[in-house]
Amino acid sequence: MLTTAIDILSGHSIGALAATAAAVMLAGFLRGFVGFGGAIAIVLVMSAAYDPMIAIPVASLVGVPSTFQLLPSIIRDSDRKFVVGFSLAAVATAPLGGFVLVALDPASMKIILSVFVLVMVVPLYMEWRPPAGALAGLPGVLLTGVISGAIQGSASMGGPPAVVAALARPGQPSEQRANVMGAIATLNFCAVPPFYLLGLYTPTVLVLCAVVVPLYMLATLIGARYFTRIGHTYFRTIALLVLALLGVGTLVLAVIEGATA
Repeated sequence: MLTTAIDILSGHSIGALAATAAAVMLAGFLRGFVGFGGAIAIVLVMSAAYDPMIAIPVASLVGVPSTFQLLPSIIRDSDRKFVVGFSLAAVATAPLGGFVLVALDPASMKIILSVFVLVMVVPLYMEWRPPAGALAGLPGVLLTGVISGAIQGSASMGGPPAVVAALARPGQPSEQRANVMGAIATLNFCAVPPFYLLGLYTPTVLVLCAVVVPLYMLATLIGARYFTRIGHTYFRTIALLVLALLGVGTLVLAVIEGATA
């Protein structure tokens, strides 16, 4: 087993492994501080060094251990009505995302999602709130879960709509962050079964995950501690900045993918 792992790692350049480690550290910090952004950050960086069929499965697996690491905060601080309702809807609709994938190519889906995220950042920064009950009630929560689950199943990018919905709801920064983490945790688990059935968890993916998971968990711990110290003051601003940067990065990557397809 060890020999196989060494053989796999030796087949990758030092630069690619260093870029992966840096991406994972950034992703873990984002996950611990703002509760989201980890998977997209890994995919954006790793896709430049590896095939997306490696980058996306790695991104889906490395965040799973940190879900249990952050679980006490999710249970303690989240709005359970939001997290449970969102999770049930997302789990139910994620497998149906394949139908969306057939109808719309992934690059187009990413462009649409990126534009949506960037358009939503400005009103959220201006403290916009949806009409009373639009997202607080069960129908709004379920709709958010349905949309995020379908996008997760089709483009592995269901996080941004969930973050937009969580930030649009009233609540203290700790509750908004816990809602985001709960939603992202569900979406992470949604991706694992279909990726496994499709055979995407290859020996290369598993070895890379085994190497970088400790880095991810360490960075998640650091990010969570920073939130405890300064996060309550700056959480919303930093979360919206991260959302905007990820939206721009995803849009650029999608345009490049569309141009080279």
